[in-house]
Amino acid sequence: MKRTERRFCDEFSPGYYGICTVGGMLSAGTTHLAVTPLDVLKVNMQVNPIKYSSISSGFSALWKEQGPSSLWRGWSGKFFGYGVQGGFKFGLYEYFKGLYSNVLVDQNRTFIFFLSSASAQVFADVALCPFEAIKVRVQTQPNFAKGLVDGFPKLYKTEGLAGFYKGLCPLWGRNLPFSMIMFSTFEHSVGFIYRSIIQQRKEDCSRAQQLGVTCLAGYAAGTVGAVVSNPADVIVSSLYNKKAENVLQAVKKIGLVNLFTRSLPVRITLVGPVVTLQWFFYDTIKVLCGLPTSGGLNRKLQEANLSS
Repeated sequence: MKRTERRFCDEFSPGYYGICTVGGMLSAGTTHLAVTPLDVLKVNMQVNPIKYSSISSGFSALWKEQGPSSLWRGWSGKFFGYGVQGGFKFGLYEYFKGLYSNVLVDQNRTFIFFLSSASAQVFADVALCPFEAIKVRVQTQPNFAKGLVDGFPKLYKTEGLAGFYKGLCPLWGRNLPFSMIMFSTFEHSVGFIYRSIIQQRKEDCSRAQQLGVTCLAGYAAGTVGAVVSNPADVIVSSLYNKKAENVLQAVKKIGLVNLFTRSLPVRITLVGPVVTLQWFFYDTIKVLCGLPTSGGLNRKLQEANLSS
């Protein structure tokens, strides 16, 4: 039975995009903050794979040598950096999806999802990059800084403005394919679950069912995205820690096989739950505002009956 909800605003209105932006900030910032210990381990495994060779031995080494507080090193960069990125990513994705679905009416859904997520991610990574530059150094260089407050001026003094954006291209290389695969996988997973498993329209399902679908689709999206983006993630850590001067040198030093396998288990362990929780918190905020959960295109593209 359809539910009549009181909405704070209409879909695809300025207020709607504002809610999506705030929802993206809160969901991304809190979930990334929660998994900071795994992120600290992941970055150290990428920079020093011999010393930190597995999840269990890596945690043990960090705990014994640097204390339990080391597992939360870089938390401020995670919370604020990925919060800002999440706001841009989710808010702009919704905006570009609405825009492109109305303008590119002859294109199929997958192309719309790819283009929308890529457009949003370009801006999101520009916002994230300075925070990421500080975070990675704080996590792998204990004497560099304690966090953002002392890290920003120190990096600016030693490397200038360029130091904050040294890893922008590799960051795009990591996050653009991840975002494109993640959003597209999520959208198609949502459609598949309603169509083939639940066999009901989203509008006819309860809030709990809709959020359950969000979680299932979110985990699938996060896992697939983590595998695709792993090589670029390894390169980013190598560049920030001066293990290589450029991307080509990093690829040569790391090796093709290691690009795809180094720290991959911990990334899947990290990214899968993080993306799931992000989508869950994000859609919960939308539901509380009387808006439908994520997944699907606006009415104009649906009426065009485009193939997927």
